[in-house]
Amino acid sequence: MSKIWIDGKLVDSSEAKVSVFDHGLLYGDGCFEGIRIYNDRIFKLRSHVKRMFESAAAIRLQPGYSIEEIEHAIRETVKINERQNGYIRLVFTRGIGTLGLNPFLCPTATVFIIVEKIKLYTDEMYEEGMSIIVAQRPRIPTQCLDPKVKSLNYMNNILGKIEAIDAGVLEALMLNIEGKVAECTGDNIFIIKDGIIATPPVESGILHGITRRFVIDDVAPTLGYTVEERDIELEEVMAADEVFLTGTAAEVIGVSHIGDTAIGCSKVGPITHAFVEEFRNRVAQDAPED
Repeated sequence: MSKIWIDGKLVDSSEAKVSVFDHGLLYGDGCFEGIRIYNDRIFKLRSHVKRMFESAAAIRLQPGYSIEEIEHAIRETVKINERQNGYIRLVFTRGIGTLGLNPFLCPTATVFIIVEKIKLYTDEMYEEGMSIIVAQRPRIPTQCLDPKVKSLNYMNNILGKIEAIDAGVLEALMLNIEGKVAECTGDNIFIIKDGIIATPPVESGILHGITRRFVIDDVAPTLGYTVEERDIELEEVMAADEVFLTGTAAEVIGVSHIGDTAIGCSKVGPITHAFVEEFRNRVAQDAPED
């Protein structure tokens, strides 16, 4: 049985409980991070925890712990669960309060850490590419909910995911309300055309993906590429030579089809393959924890 760190204690997973009066449950009032473990190293731990605290500050949630204390708790939870490779879910909720919306009637935040294994997609998808669709539902405008906040309220993403599942695939590309490409329900998107790589800017209404940033700043330069961050039209995605997605859980994965449209030769292209291999090599050998 796995151990969960919750509010300063490590308990059996069967004993890890959150109150029905917690505003994280009642209203999606909180934030979270997903973090990977590779060969006993916690990939981009400091970057993830800093982003978590930035999300908390943006919604005026006080977790009651410092960055260093949370990092220590994560390492402690990974160690007791004996996970050399796996996935960490860090969650801050507003805590127990009233049935009203007022977040300041929740005196103490709930904090918990889960360490488990995860596998979103099959090995065949990584080799041959995955099919996705374009969601009909747009991303929530930045003016309504800043995507820099990795909120527990993921309903916009979930409804996009339902569209994908109804279409028989596992991911959907979402546009912003201006009709520009934003991101997928759980992953950032990159396109390649004539050897030039581009990805939507954070201003388009996307999460500041940490794997996305690692691909832009570390993987691409190692392979001799630069990545343009710019507005992207849907037509550019459909006409791309290659498309790939990035995310903590997904890592780097190529796209073979978007709806009925084949991308490139309808399989993972050579540049995407190079990015997948370079990413895997980097995290397997010495995953950076900063």
